[in-house]
Amino acid sequence: MLSYLNLKEKHPSSFLTATGLTDEEFQVLLPNFESAYRALYSSNLTSEGKKRQRRAGGGVKGQLAEFEDRLLFILVYQKTNGLQTMHGLQFGLSQPQSNYWIHRLLPVLREALSSMGMKPERDAAAVGENIETAAGGANLSLDGTERRLQRPQNKDKQREKYSGKKKAHTDKNLLLVNENTKRVVYLSPTVEGKKHDKKLAEECQINYPQNASLTKDTGFQGYEPEGVLWQQPKKKKKGKS
Repeated sequence: MLSYLNLKEKHPSSFLTATGLTDEEFQVLLPNFESAYRALYSSNLTSEGKKRQRRAGGGVKGQLAEFEDRLLFILVYQKTNGLQTMHGLQFGLSQPQSNYWIHRLLPVLREALSSMGMKPERDAAAVGENIETAAGGANLSLDGTERRLQRPQNKDKQREKYSGKKKAHTDKNLLLVNENTKRVVYLSPTVEGKKHDKKLAEECQINYPQNASLTKDTGFQGYEPEGVLWQQPKKKKKGKS
């Protein structure tokens, strides 16, 4: 069963792969995560919002009793984006329990990152004025990322979320990364995975710093924002090594 201590002590080389953070970065985030959790969820109330009949922590301890394990749980989910059933199995939780904790902890993680000044910009018009965008020089990289979803039950939703490229049901975001700091400085609105990268970039209307450099892949062919020095690798011809 996956836990913070188990991963740290028995599989330290896999910690970064599983969470996207080193243990040192995890320890910096942890107190902010715990503070955000306590601010969002009063210890005097149950998860249903009712007044507690006994103090918090009483009774049988759950699988995610420790804050280290709660943070690990939500980081692994964000990093791997597995099906809730499979994600829950790693932590000894059922699918409903996994669903409960995902929805409970995501707002906590967002609030913790925001309090640390690490939350990506969501307003495309404000990207050019964000100090994180130009840190070390505005050397930026733009890419699209798709995340698999559980197959929707509704047929209209199935058609909306189906991605021909991935042959699965997905959501998509654009990520703008500062190549100097390796920080995500902009996260686009979430759209259906089948939407083309170039079309989404044009709809977002990202405001880049003047004379910023932008690296993009072939999915953004024809996307040439004004005042930006862009570069795009050429597609390798078939049969060429």
